[in-house]
Amino acid sequence: MDLTASGVRTTSVAKQARTGLLPANVVLGGSLLSLVGLTWDIQWHSDVGPDTFFTLPHLFLYAGSAVVGLASLAVVLLTTAARRAGRPVDPRVGGRVVNVFGRTFAAPLGYLVSGVGAATFLLYGLWDQWWHGLYGFDAVIDSPPHIGLLLSITVSLIGTTAVFAAAREHRWGRLGTLASLAVLLTFGPVLALGLQQVPDDYADAVGIGTSMMVVLLVTVGAGFLRRPGGAVGTAAMVAAVQGVFWWFSPWAAKAYADMVDLPLRDAVSGVPEMPSLAPMALLPVAALMELVYLAGRRREWRAGRVSVVAGGIAGLLIGLSLPVQRVLLYTGAHLPPVWYLTTTAVLSAALGLLGGFAGWRFGGMLCLLAPAKKGETADA
Repeated sequence: MDLTASGVRTTSVAKQARTGLLPANVVLGGSLLSLVGLTWDIQWHSDVGPDTFFTLPHLFLYAGSAVVGLASLAVVLLTTAARRAGRPVDPRVGGRVVNVFGRTFAAPLGYLVSGVGAATFLLYGLWDQWWHGLYGFDAVIDSPPHIGLLLSITVSLIGTTAVFAAAREHRWGRLGTLASLAVLLTFGPVLALGLQQVPDDYADAVGIGTSMMVVLLVTVGAGFLRRPGGAVGTAAMVAAVQGVFWWFSPWAAKAYADMVDLPLRDAVSGVPEMPSLAPMALLPVAALMELVYLAGRRREWRAGRVSVVAGGIAGLLIGLSLPVQRVLLYTGAHLPPVWYLTTTAVLSAALGLLGGFAGWRFGGMLCLLAPAKKGETADA
């Protein structure tokens, strides 16, 4: 795999389209492998019960992280070899090159971040193994080592997103960026479960956190693409992943339980646990955000300000939709009092404003990873 840039731009771009696609797809594939293991593991806890460290879902989780780490390491070593040989490195392969440990290694920014996330995942994995050895079965998703593992996966996905964003001038780079954001968004509601420890006497902390992360990442997609379709494209990919896992999660948990001769719980809800965490109203909310962006462009408002308004509206709607979603999915679930819904919705809208602002800025930062085209500017 040649990561160097030739003297002719057209040749360099064509070569990068061939060489940069392979490692980018490998790191994204590893992240998807971890995502499969995570949704499987969460469903297992719900439908079967506690587990030990060495289970098939856990192996999927760790295998995915290992794939990301090895692919990132390979690109870093190849980049280092090219730099030491005095050959210029194409910035479209993973982003601009930065020095690591002085000048010991030269690493494209995207692969550096994804590799660091994979390395910390394995370190937290050792902590998780110690946790299982100390306490035996693992009964909850929000244990300290699990939160560390989920944060490490998030870091790897941020790096994967940067890898594809560096190839923004190619269609596969743009699609891969939105796909990486969709996978990251699917992880987001699981991270929000860590907010279960926050007192929820006056508002739903998990729902507010979920709304914030969803708005942030959908807005990143819009801010990165900077044309119609970024928000809806990201939401559509999330809906596709959600649909596949809606079937896969319960099936995989039951199939694996049958394989190891373990019974299911007496009262299984039948609701896929991880897919049901993501807002099912996300696609129409993203479409509404696109309409707000369109109205802002027609009136020549600053895109950053429009994204704040769109984020606030989206946060409000998602904050209201999540309690309704739970009532529709779970038998016996009831809507909380109106004052509780109002507090949750208002706080979700407030954080949605912040998510809209930060998401658009982060999308612009992703654009900067790619070599600038002649005459291209970033509208803040």
